[in-house]
Amino acid sequence: MRIGIPRELKSQEGRVGLIPAACVGLVRDGHEVWLERGAGEQSGYDDQQYRDIGAHIAADADELYRRGEMIVKVKEPIDADLARLRREHLLFCYLHLAALPDLTRRLCDIGLTAVAFETVEDSLGRLPLLAPMSDIAGRLSMQYAATLLHQPQGGKGILLGGVPAAKRGRVVVLGGGVAGGNAALVAAALGAEVTVFDTDRDKLVMARALGANVTGLYPHLSDVADAVRQADIAIGAVLVTGARAPHVITAEMVRTMQRGSVIVDISVDQGGCVETTKPTTYDAPTYVWEGVTHFAVTNMPGAVPRTSSQALSAAIAPYASRLAESGWRDDAGLARGINIDAGKVVHPALMS
Repeated sequence: MRIGIPRELKSQEGRVGLIPAACVGLVRDGHEVWLERGAGEQSGYDDQQYRDIGAHIAADADELYRRGEMIVKVKEPIDADLARLRREHLLFCYLHLAALPDLTRRLCDIGLTAVAFETVEDSLGRLPLLAPMSDIAGRLSMQYAATLLHQPQGGKGILLGGVPAAKRGRVVVLGGGVAGGNAALVAAALGAEVTVFDTDRDKLVMARALGANVTGLYPHLSDVADAVRQADIAIGAVLVTGARAPHVITAEMVRTMQRGSVIVDISVDQGGCVETTKPTTYDAPTYVWEGVTHFAVTNMPGAVPRTSSQALSAAIAPYASRLAESGWRDDAGLARGINIDAGKVVHPALMS
């Protein structure tokens, strides 16, 4: 199979679908790997590094999409990508279609088959291709939030972990999965008072194990509302696989927060779990609503493309190898990743 790796076009997006080391197995197995010229540069990989492992370099996007049979990219296609995608393409990337009905329609109109990273499952029902970016987004969420609390950024003027004779900051994390767990990890390490909400008791146990400054609670509405009201930082990390995220933090809850507080909604890719969330980019990552700073960048891991590309490639390379072979639909985990099949929506979360 001919595998095409295009340059990412989304604003401030420097990740690449596969780094050179992750292409070695594909080339060894007899597949042709094509990279759009310069696609790996922002992740620290030049074209020669791809040539050295046997990949080919396409002069531009037109050639890349013309030669490629399977297109492996990071983020969902935008207009320039859509103009080049064909019915014959197998698209393998993050899609987040539950929050993007127009993109869903356009992909269906093209008639292609699309496998979404975020809905591929392993034998235990986990999401192995979403996990590495959730790791990074969770950690980044706290790095950005802690900085946004600083007064020059419009925050309350709080050092999150406090110091002797000064209070610690309060952090609320909605969702104790991979992203939320990493956000809680960083917040706890910084010395904040952390409360993690989740419906899964095992996740609450893991949260409490982070330290004596971490509390794990079931998300009863009254408890969530009270915690959000007192929070300096609220992190939204709620995931329903393949579906639009529910609004766990309401607009009324946001209104009760003190001015200069911060919300980071990691769930923004799936529509956001905070009612007041609207998608942003790194060109303008924040906005203020009722005195509360919101950070809702839809490609958070794109800020650290080298780290992100390495982690993502390690996860997706084995799955890309399976997709490149006939009979890949017999792989139950990959089959669950199919969102669109020959122009028809097939994932259950998109059909409800």
